[in-house]
Amino acid sequence: MLALAANGAAEGLWLRAIEQTAGRGRLGRAWVSPPGNLYASTIVRLRAGDTGAATLALVAAVALEETLRAYGADATIKWPNDLLIGDAKLTGILLERTGDAVVVGIGVNLAHHPDGLDRKTTSLAAQGSTPPDAELFLRDLADAFARWLTAWRRSLDEVRRRWLDRAHPLGTALSVRLPDLPPLEGLFDGLDDQGALRLRLPSGEVQVIHAGDVFTI
Repeated sequence: MLALAANGAAEGLWLRAIEQTAGRGRLGRAWVSPPGNLYASTIVRLRAGDTGAATLALVAAVALEETLRAYGADATIKWPNDLLIGDAKLTGILLERTGDAVVVGIGVNLAHHPDGLDRKTTSLAAQGSTPPDAELFLRDLADAFARWLTAWRRSLDEVRRRWLDRAHPLGTALSVRLPDLPPLEGLFDGLDDQGALRLRLPSGEVQVIHAGDVFTI
């Protein structure tokens, strides 16, 4: 998809893989990708006046949550790029950029979920639901993403409010892992006006986190 974007593919194109033999997540992590789940990417072409590219993760999250809700799944958004059922990861989002194009990669555990990771994972099937067909799920997700992308271009705050409404509550205890630093623990204090995580430390100070692995505790 990055190659297509670099060669001029238009915004709104979606590409779905039935399975992936070299799937990856954030920070180059390997990702198990058997048939039956959703592995899809789309292109957003940045325009003059668009908000920062990183906030497209908020767009993807609210579109995913809306689609999952339509399929009967009660998922919670967790910064920066996950949706959870309980404390188990159901979906992931990965943003990569080439020129003015941002490729938004989305994975959803519909029928399967990996084991042996550093966090709990789940799937719609593991929750007792009949997993939807990945192609049909993608059609609904693409519609939701297009609507929320339009909202993002009107106002990031509209997307940010929806994100906060569907996220874990303010005051949720979080642990943040940053590269080469000990974990930070604090309370979820919302998002700043650019979509970064606000973490209230035990001292009362609020630290703004722009990148890191976040866990509920």
